[in-house]
Amino acid sequence: MIKITQNKSGCTGCGSCRSVCPMRCISMEQDSEGFLYPIIDDKKCVKCHKCEKSCPSIVQGAVRKPLRTYAAKNPNKEIRYQSSSGGIFSLLAEQVISEGGVVFGVRFNDVWEVVHRHAETVEELSEFRGSKYVQSIVGDTYLQARGFLEEGRKVLYSGTPCQIAGLKAFLGKDYENFLTVDFVCHGVPSPLVWKKCLKEIISSLPSPPHTHNAHNEINANIFSILNIRFRDKIHGWNPILVFSILLTTENLMDIQRIINIKFRNKKNGWKHYDFTVASDDNTILLAQDSNRNSFMRGFLRDLYLRPSCHNCPARSLKSGSDITIGDYWGIGNVLPEFDDDKGVSLVMVNTEKGSKAYGLLDKEDRETTYADALVGNPSIEKSALPHKNRVLFFERLHKEPMTALIDKLVNDPMRAKLMESTSVLLSRLWLLGFAKRLLGKRRAKK
Repeated sequence: MIKITQNKSGCTGCGSCRSVCPMRCISMEQDSEGFLYPIIDDKKCVKCHKCEKSCPSIVQGAVRKPLRTYAAKNPNKEIRYQSSSGGIFSLLAEQVISEGGVVFGVRFNDVWEVVHRHAETVEELSEFRGSKYVQSIVGDTYLQARGFLEEGRKVLYSGTPCQIAGLKAFLGKDYENFLTVDFVCHGVPSPLVWKKCLKEIISSLPSPPHTHNAHNEINANIFSILNIRFRDKIHGWNPILVFSILLTTENLMDIQRIINIKFRNKKNGWKHYDFTVASDDNTILLAQDSNRNSFMRGFLRDLYLRPSCHNCPARSLKSGSDITIGDYWGIGNVLPEFDDDKGVSLVMVNTEKGSKAYGLLDKEDRETTYADALVGNPSIEKSALPHKNRVLFFERLHKEPMTALIDKLVNDPMRAKLMESTSVLLSRLWLLGFAKRLLGKRRAKK
């Protein structure tokens, strides 16, 4: 039987245990940090131990190296612009749908929670594009994916490495018509932190015209929204309750105005992305550089990642995925002629099935070495270290305004900020390893 102790670093929140339980006695409920954890109804549990056998932290895969490594781009410039990196996921997804298949990806729901859903048309894929730096709610998608597979339909399931590892453990066998794609994962931030930040973002937006009429219209819809959400126990009752209370009538009114949130808008280039919020008339209501946006700063400084992210059980391609994608950071030093600052995907083909799927794509690519890719993407093999103020942050989570708290706790002294910025720049230019070796030699001489 799965038991969550005070040390929660062994649970990734993938929900595989909940999906595999034959008695349906496991629910996923939110803790004080905003992450979902399995809770077992002991009275219904029959001690079958299926939950333990499907846990990616208990049953870990083998460390792997990719069969082939590529820098790649989608030739469709508009899709590449909408994507965080080079738009290769869209090509894979379009290929599966063209064969009558189903694609599982991550999108926003009506209140901007990050959720897993499935798509059966090319038009639906647009909502899966772009990084969403929040841990997604898997819900019943493992069960749905198995249903499609057993019907004989081709299925592509994309997610974090731990979600893919959990899904494969849940299925318990391979399917010829099944393709898994994960991505280079830095770590997943707390959904509750995202909700609190979103509430403050919404409250800061300029008021829309015709406020009175919009206010009355929203009042008529509030109770139906709360009624639906309160009864959705897939996610646990508490997180939805918290979000509903946090959002006032005015906030809900502004939520309906928002049609697009991008964590990485590439208007100013792939390497200098902005966090943006757009309204229903496609007007940008908020645009902030990632170094100025409080939520992105806290995420990039590892202030509120899930505890398991600091000791990830699916690093080093242990997820068992067929293909791993990400940003090819450092491409300017590996293949400078291939870098146009509009996004280049790192593609690691991990299995023969993945190689076959990748080979069908109409793409622009160049093969590189895994070592070159690893320099700019150390998260492939290394877990993020927790921020020194992580414990303090969650102690104050419900006591202080969110953005002010983040800014206060990640504002390091100038020297530390300069060193961090320099480290990020060198890493993206493929020079970090060289700088560290040079510094090590100088220290040794002293």
